[in-house]
Amino acid sequence: MSRSLLQKLRPYYIRKALRYLRHYGVKDFAVRVRERLTPDDVPYGPWLEEHSPDADALAAQRMEDFGGTVRFSVCVPVWNTPEIYFREMADSVLSQTYPHLELVIANASPENKELSSLLKVYEARDSRVKLLSLDKNGGIALNTNAAAAACTGDFICFLDHDDMLAPNALYEAAKALHALGGDSGSVQMIYTDEDKMRFDSHGGREYFQPHFKPDFNLDLLRSNNYICHFLMVRRSLFLETGGIDASFEGAQDYEFVLRCVDRIFGKDLRKPGFHEENPAGRGEKTCSCQAPVFPVLHIPGALYHWRVHDLSTADNPDSKQYAYEAGRRAIGEHLERQDLRAEVTQRKDHGFYRVRYSLEEEPFVSILIPNCEQKETLARCLNAIREKTSYPRYEVLVVENNSRSREILDYYRSIQGKDHVRVIRRKGPFNFAALNNYAAAKARGQFLVFMNNDIELLTENWLKEMLSVASRTEVGAVGARLFYPDGKIQSAGIALGIGGIAGSLFTGMNGSFGGYMHRAETMQDLSAVTGALMMVRRDAFDEAGGFTEELAVAFNDVDLCLKLRERGLLIVYDPFVRAVHHESVSRGDEYTEEKASRYREEVRYMKEHWKAYYDCGDPFYNPNFSLARWDYTLKN
Repeated sequence: MSRSLLQKLRPYYIRKALRYLRHYGVKDFAVRVRERLTPDDVPYGPWLEEHSPDADALAAQRMEDFGGTVRFSVCVPVWNTPEIYFREMADSVLSQTYPHLELVIANASPENKELSSLLKVYEARDSRVKLLSLDKNGGIALNTNAAAAACTGDFICFLDHDDMLAPNALYEAAKALHALGGDSGSVQMIYTDEDKMRFDSHGGREYFQPHFKPDFNLDLLRSNNYICHFLMVRRSLFLETGGIDASFEGAQDYEFVLRCVDRIFGKDLRKPGFHEENPAGRGEKTCSCQAPVFPVLHIPGALYHWRVHDLSTADNPDSKQYAYEAGRRAIGEHLERQDLRAEVTQRKDHGFYRVRYSLEEEPFVSILIPNCEQKETLARCLNAIREKTSYPRYEVLVVENNSRSREILDYYRSIQGKDHVRVIRRKGPFNFAALNNYAAAKARGQFLVFMNNDIELLTENWLKEMLSVASRTEVGAVGARLFYPDGKIQSAGIALGIGGIAGSLFTGMNGSFGGYMHRAETMQDLSAVTGALMMVRRDAFDEAGGFTEELAVAFNDVDLCLKLRERGLLIVYDPFVRAVHHESVSRGDEYTEEKASRYREEVRYMKEHWKAYYDCGDPFYNPNFSLARWDYTLKN
């Protein structure tokens, strides 16, 4: 038996397994164990060592001069912190390669003489340490507010008393701000990636479970506090928001971030910062894929190490059940501030939520389905629409293209005018983009659903679910979670750059698995979703110019999503709409020279027209992930 397996048989891990079994039940627990036991293709420990700056690089960082001195205040509430944890935390701050900082400590345990003496040693040793002694422990929120009130830096940086910073954490923040033209006043909030750490069997530190995050992602934030650590907030913003709210104990950081977002953007979430002049002063316009024009800045690197021990929330989520209810309330109040009516519910995975938006009106919806021959495939698609659609105000436009068989022509006559169906005809060579543009011009709906004829819906009331998301003014398109007939995932959204141009996420993964950080089953914003099942608001579709007809088969859905994003609109992946995709049964052999030539031309089009996106990288897919895979595997 291996040492690692023996370690898992410790009483602590057995108790942990029993907690999860009680929480999830036997079936879901078995699924999660199977997923957790799937080995990483690229182990994180060696990867982190390879990708962390070495001694020479850290020395060079200490010598770098960014001109204007942005000052960071690292804010730490302390309460009965074990000495070894405090020393590692404080040393990680004071050894930062960027020197312009202060470490502000609010000690809420003055009766702990040993800890109080240790704090005074650090205060005497380094003039950058500022120590406050609180009369009593007011809880993490009030203790944090006390420390923050004494901060004098441009940014307040939140650090837990038993965690650690990577030595280049503040350097990377200062460097990013400098790239924007010094202390860019447009940046109000900064966050980094993070991982977890613990003592290994030899007394050293083990790093694991990295959380590599996307750039600012509104719908993901409404589903989970993915921002979490390391959070840096401009001090003026902290003061404007009134600081941390103690009534959200356990989720006070989540509620604070949501309140900061509302303060930064107000209620105009359609175009929050896109198409601004480049803040570096070069004068050119920047595409909306570029996070630096955004007031919320993400630094892609695991610069915060979240300590795991037997009592920590990081490794014992059941220890603070009340925190998840506080998180649900925080999302609800955020939505109220945005004048959005919605129901927020906790999911089984701790700290993850589902937002069900209310549908205030019943707009008319057009479902557009191109078809050539394929009677059985089309019938299965239409039958599923009829069985799974309770929403009353819709039409189905079947776009007939070049069918000749009596079977399909007879079938068209049998469905024409029945069950919301209209059959319209367009001659000419197959061109998916042109067929959908033609159908859109004939459609009566305020919202358009583009659906392949080989889609079989699984979700009851799917249309109302998609419509409730697409009706938000800041949303351009909504996509679904698609499965192969064998139950594996076919598409859980699309990331740019995968496979060279764009690829579906989690393709081939067990459909019962949640994927990296539960992303396959969590609502979030992405760069694109598949046009096999996608809803678009009609006015947004028209404003974007519809599908690009030069892209006859491939990437026309990605291109449309990028055109919508260029207009400041969000592309939302909604995993709660599920369907089977009997993929491309009607397209025939793709391996002809004519089709290969067409595909190469479509690749050329995408690379030329969306060059900035490929140069910048997908803002919703962390640059530390491989583009040779589609499952959030680390770049090797």
